[in-house]
This record gives sequence, C-alpha cells and structure tokens, in this order.
Amino acid sequence: MPMLTVRHAPALLASWTLFACLSAAAALPADVQVKVDKVKAKLVTLAADPGVVAAVKEANAKGAPEMSNGKWVDLPDSDPFIQNILKAKMSRQIADWEAKDDQINKLILRDQKGNLVAASVRPLIWNNAARPVFAQPFKGQPWAADEVKPDTSTQIPSVHVAAPVMDGGKAIGVLHSAVTAK
Repeated sequence: MPMLTVRHAPALLASWTLFACLSAAAALPADVQVKVDKVKAKLVTLAADPGVVAAVKEANAKGAPEMSNGKWVDLPDSDPFIQNILKAKMSRQIADWEAKDDQINKLILRDQKGNLVAASVRPLIWNNAARPVFAQPFKGQPWAADEVKPDTSTQIPSVHVAAPVMDGGKAIGVLHSAVTAK
C-alpha cells in the first residue's frame, strides 16, 4: 500500500469535502428528523402489539396467496381480493392507528417474505422484499430513509420508516410507514 504524503493532502481534502457535502445533502431537515425519530419509536411499539405479531405469524404460516406485483397493479381497487385485505380486522386496526397520528400517511404490514398482510391504504406493490424499507428492518432494527420524496401510494412528500415485527428475538415481518414531511 502506498504511503500517503503531504502531496496527497489536496486530493484527500477534496475527497473529504465532497463526502461532507454529499452527507449534508442527504441529511433530513431538523424538524422532519424529529418527526421521523418519533414515528420510528412508535412503530417499534406498534410492531410489538400482540395483534400485529399474531397477524404476521398467521400470514407466515398460511403462506402468501398467488399474487405478483404485476397482477396486484392490474387489479382495480374494487376487486374483492383487495377489498378483503383492506377491510380485514388488522387493516382496520392499522387504519385507526394511522388516523390518530397526523404525522403519518400510511401504515403497511408485511410478512416474512415482504408480502402484504394488512394496510391502511392500498400500497403500490404487493411484495417489497427487495426494497430497503423491508430489507433493512427485517435484519432486526428500525430503519428510516434519509430523503424526502413523494410516497408511491399517497403521493405525499414523505420519509419512509419501518420497524421489524419480532417474535422470540427474530424478525418475522415488517411494519412500514411514511412520515409526512410538510
């Protein structure tokens, strides 16, 4: 490995300056960060609710119905499959929690494979296992995005936040929300 010398200082300084600028650009506004931290803590509590844990355990045991993201997108909102999910007991509970918190604009519960279990609104996709909003918290820790962007389901400028649903110290699903950034 080459030794760094004083002649490397300008390049190192430029690299660190670029890194600092990029990091600063990715930081959320202070008022939004406060909301994100508050919602993240709340999601941890909600994800531990016995009803939430039971709903995810039941979904994991049953396995997902035959559904893909493509088929999900093609279904009209009035489809019985979608209506059964959105009118189910856990979806009604989640919708009630969302309605009581003006900082969030959706709540979505997913199983161990990232498939939809319950939701306060119809999400854009059926399975989000490959996306950070599922993959990161499924590792066992709450997670939040570091940017504000329009939510895909609600189109409200938001920050995505998620917490794992835990059972016996193991993640079995994810509770996902969008924090309103305005």
